[in-house]
Amino acid sequence: MGRSPAQVAVTGPRYILISALAFALMAALVKEAGQLGIPLLQIIFVRALVSVVLSLIDIGRAGVHPLGHRRALLFARGLSGFLALTGVFYALIHLSMAQATVLQYLHPVFTALLAFLFLAERPTLATLACIALSLLGLACIVSPYWIASNATPVPLWPVIAGLGGAFGSGVAYTLVRKLVTTEHPSVIVLYFPLVCAPGTLLLGGADFVWPTAAGWWVLLGVGCFTQLGQLALTKAMQLDAASRVTSLSYVQIIFAAILGWLAFGEIPTQATLLGGGLILLGAMVSAWLQPRSAPAG
Repeated sequence: MGRSPAQVAVTGPRYILISALAFALMAALVKEAGQLGIPLLQIIFVRALVSVVLSLIDIGRAGVHPLGHRRALLFARGLSGFLALTGVFYALIHLSMAQATVLQYLHPVFTALLAFLFLAERPTLATLACIALSLLGLACIVSPYWIASNATPVPLWPVIAGLGGAFGSGVAYTLVRKLVTTEHPSVIVLYFPLVCAPGTLLLGGADFVWPTAAGWWVLLGVGCFTQLGQLALTKAMQLDAASRVTSLSYVQIIFAAILGWLAFGEIPTQATLLGGGLILLGAMVSAWLQPRSAPAG
């Protein structure tokens, strides 16, 4: 039985909020894992193992085939997600949480473009305004000198990694939007670790270390919160347009800034505050002016 437009208007944003909070908690734990000396690819590997177990449990409950139907697209979604996650995690370890999250949230720029090219979703004026404000906010953070002459430069490689992660996320979200019409959310999520686990072993397995007890708990938390974020985001994609979902999920920036301050003593710079504020303004414009979608199921 389909949902009414009123139900979608409430339930869609609720899933987006859950996803944003889960991903912010994951980001804090990724940063903590990096500070504990755990290699980047090992963090991704353990996160993938946790996701495989949780996905298979959910798939078993749903009674669906674990490999799905459109396996080429599912594999492409897993590969793009793996590349995106590598870039995002690298940025999280080497930048402040607020900066890394803001870079990650350039993905609506790519999502809106890809949704237009492959999903025939024409961007609205609200989406275009969101993209313009997002790019202006990025400029404030990456090039802060015109805000404060004594500003500390942002490291180049983490920024490049963050932008690569944003592009990979845009590709992944666009593929999810195509897959939700035929695939169970947990099947879509399952392909992510199915690509990540062997990929990380091949690329960096020789550098893995044995974590401390605290390190194991941190890694377990990364896997659990990422799984929750993935499932909530996939469910939101089933209920709303891709460009609107990614615009509303900007609230993760607020969560990340708060967690960065509480857990790591990170005080956002003027450039980060201004850039993040512009990006949040774009998200609010999109949320207020974007037309409601009909329910997907």
